[in-house]
Amino acid sequence: MHLTKCALIAATALTFGGCASVMAQTSDPASTAAPATQAAEAAHPNITGIWEIWPDPFAGDENTFLELPVPGDGPKLREPYATEWKTLREERDALLRAGTPRVDPSTQCTPEGMPSIMGAIFPLEILQTPGRVTVLGEFLTQTRRIYLDKPMPPAEELNPNFYGFSTGHWEGDTLVVTTKGVKEDTEFFEIPHTTNMVITERIRLTGPDLLENEITIEDPERLLEPYTFTYGYRRNPDYVIQEYFCEPEDPLLKFNEDGTVEMKTGEDF
Repeated sequence: MHLTKCALIAATALTFGGCASVMAQTSDPASTAAPATQAAEAAHPNITGIWEIWPDPFAGDENTFLELPVPGDGPKLREPYATEWKTLREERDALLRAGTPRVDPSTQCTPEGMPSIMGAIFPLEILQTPGRVTVLGEFLTQTRRIYLDKPMPPAEELNPNFYGFSTGHWEGDTLVVTTKGVKEDTEFFEIPHTTNMVITERIRLTGPDLLENEITIEDPERLLEPYTFTYGYRRNPDYVIQEYFCEPEDPLLKFNEDGTVEMKTGEDF
């Protein structure tokens, strides 16, 4: 790039004493800062790769209705949200045991949003590039962007959406990410929240191919205290992420009028 730029400038500026003097006169702070930025990026741990949740909670089970358990000890909610959430989870668990789980955003092909996408029921691909970390979820072909070393926009400028707005920075070997602006109807295990919810992640390698994500949810209007839990992942260099879009007619599930969903049997095909 410098040689090309030098040749173009020198062609019209021979009187300035050659390429070296031309480059000296046309250099700018941005170009001199680039090597420093690249060096800083290279100093951070490399979390690029395909990651699967680990340990695998679904090992040995196929074509059955299974869900990730509510992580940790569950949220400590204020009333009346605590009672309402407990009742909702009990109803959901009963339907799951009966083989007719409740229709939810996932079965309706709605993006999981934050922090559900990090639960990685299907593998995640993380791309670590200068200024950004991108999380690609195989499930529903989701995309989440984490902007590095950028300020969080004021609350009034955030447009509530599935993944919110995420900013991150490195603290040693740990990527610290703050997410705000997740819309209220994007729920994590049906836990109610406000648009003022703040999600903080501390992502770090715990081994050559092991990753840990400590997630803390803060929302004083709904939670009595911050809700913290950890997801673990294992890198799988042999896996290739596939395109996954919901089809109008699901090949495995049928949706009932009472709001539940069932696995299709041979009679349904």
